[in-house]
Amino acid sequence: MNIAANNNWQAKNHAYLTAALAKLREALVQRIDPSLLGEDFISTNNSNSEITTENFAGSSEPTALEEICIIFGLSDFERDLLLLCAGVELDASFPVLCGAACGDADRSYPTFGLAVTIFNAMHWSAFSPTGVLRRWRLIEVGTGSGLMNSPLRIDERILHYLMGVQHLDARLLGMLEPVVVMEELVPSHQELVDKIVAAWTVEINDLLKLPVLQLCGTEVASKRPIAALACEFLSQNLYSIAAHNIPTTSSDLHQFKLLWEREVALSSSVLLIDCDDLETADTAKEAAIAYLCEWLHSPVILTISDRKRSRLRPMLAFDISRPTPSEQYQVWQAALGTTAQSLNGQVDALVSQFNLTAPVIHAASSQVRSEWQQVQESKTTEDLKILLWDTCRAQARPKLDDLAQRIESNADWDDLVLPEAQMKVLKEVAAHVQQRTKVYQHWGFGGKSGRGLGISSLFAGVSGTGKTTAAEVLARELRLDLYRIDLSAVVSKYIGETEKNLRRVFDAAELGGVVLLFDEADALFGKRTEVKDSHDRHANVEVSYLLQRMETYRGLSVLTTNLKDSLDQAFLRRIRFIVQFPFPDAATRTDIWRRVFPKATPTEGLDFQRLAQLNVAGGNIRNIALNAAFLAADAGEVLTMRHILEATKSEYIKLERTLTDAEIRGWV
Repeated sequence: MNIAANNNWQAKNHAYLTAALAKLREALVQRIDPSLLGEDFISTNNSNSEITTENFAGSSEPTALEEICIIFGLSDFERDLLLLCAGVELDASFPVLCGAACGDADRSYPTFGLAVTIFNAMHWSAFSPTGVLRRWRLIEVGTGSGLMNSPLRIDERILHYLMGVQHLDARLLGMLEPVVVMEELVPSHQELVDKIVAAWTVEINDLLKLPVLQLCGTEVASKRPIAALACEFLSQNLYSIAAHNIPTTSSDLHQFKLLWEREVALSSSVLLIDCDDLETADTAKEAAIAYLCEWLHSPVILTISDRKRSRLRPMLAFDISRPTPSEQYQVWQAALGTTAQSLNGQVDALVSQFNLTAPVIHAASSQVRSEWQQVQESKTTEDLKILLWDTCRAQARPKLDDLAQRIESNADWDDLVLPEAQMKVLKEVAAHVQQRTKVYQHWGFGGKSGRGLGISSLFAGVSGTGKTTAAEVLARELRLDLYRIDLSAVVSKYIGETEKNLRRVFDAAELGGVVLLFDEADALFGKRTEVKDSHDRHANVEVSYLLQRMETYRGLSVLTTNLKDSLDQAFLRRIRFIVQFPFPDAATRTDIWRRVFPKATPTEGLDFQRLAQLNVAGGNIRNIALNAAFLAADAGEVLTMRHILEATKSEYIKLERTLTDAEIRGWV
């Protein structure tokens, strides 16, 4: 409705309501002894208006009062009773008239008893709790001496509706929030909107037969925009309620159901129940949601990770995914504008690595343009690429704080001391991640299935041989975040919980294609056992689930293990890269000792070949070097072999090993 039409309707609605109240006031005056009111009151409040409700007969646009009568099927008696309650709120003469009609000035309010004496066509069902007026809370019955003499009051939501003002019931305001169309959708999401509209376009009188729509999947951000646009096409208002706001006690749940169903009748609204953050262990909430899905006379949309089933009411499920790579590419091109032309293929790399929604892409582009304008004179196009990449990296950073630890990757290739064969494999890993778009998409190796496209690596070797450092080097080379998975938080003794935790890890990581580091993986991915009981069976399910997710994960996953032989061969066959980190020989240890001390460290008389006599791995070498630095700093001296000897003794005590004479021969 445009502004002019709305203003015309408001004027008409006000005139109609005024005329209806005037007619009702005249009926009240006729039932009252004039001596109780006085001639002055009667002459002042006598209606001389030429406008009557009959003036609006045949009008194409019904007034609010007429709408309420149609929506709730009010009889003439119920209509007049509702209007009487409204008159007390809108016309100062009505309380006086009510008191005079009752013969008691203190009873300046409408009652059922007063309505019986004033209006014709009275029927007792109008007073019943199951009658329209009370069941739909159009009026409220106060406390008084008996039902017929208790004060009546019109519900505030209904009063505002009669005045032409639409607003959400105050009792629902803290529970619901409106959802409006805020963005243009990508084509794949627009197709889902069309399907939703088609599912609800069929004329169905009984709302309980209208299917509940489920928007499923982990792509939470796109669900509301899709639902909002579908409701806009259907001329429906969309309101969302978080699952944790749904009442669980029977009385509160009943009141919410009634108030919302009344809202649906008054404002053509759809309820979106947001279950994406619902804890599955909350059985009370689950039961309340199931009850609403089954019995709520309302169009209902569920946003949820996994599909639900209904016993009585039909349900339709739609899987919501992020925009496709080609759609993300088009959004990037539009968001960056002319800047995209100077990036020389960087947009392809962004789409390959980061799985972002359209709003996030626009926000990242806006942020980059703003920052770039401030430093553009002193920067190059390569700097712009790095800025854009790092902005996306920050936007796509997953929420894995409870299951993983983000590691700042400061190590580079020079920090790795490995045989040439191992270094070559590690650089192949980096190349696979960097070139996957060209190979999978442009060269067609991606095919029609995502199976087997995950880039997984197994780093095997004893502690301290550089496995974690290698993962850090790869993350830094790829300019990606590295997350070390907390296995103690992932593995659960409860059947099915480990898979759920793994799913949370991979689903969150998919958004930004981060590097996942499963440290000491043999604790989680040991040999699959022969099935002897239910625990063996579910342990095998956990391994199978992990294999499936690793094969489809778009990022790099790294597993480290001290005991390669403990891993199942079927598991190893599905790992793309296996790197064996050998225990360093004397020559390698010499090289590690040369690199372990930063350039700023003051040293004197260090003999790296003699230090290499210590039969320890690189991790232990770093510990010894660091402890020796603290000893020298505390003594106010430069770092010497003597400090390293003291630090070595402490390290060997920790390792529960004996320091031999051969290892320290010729040191001091």
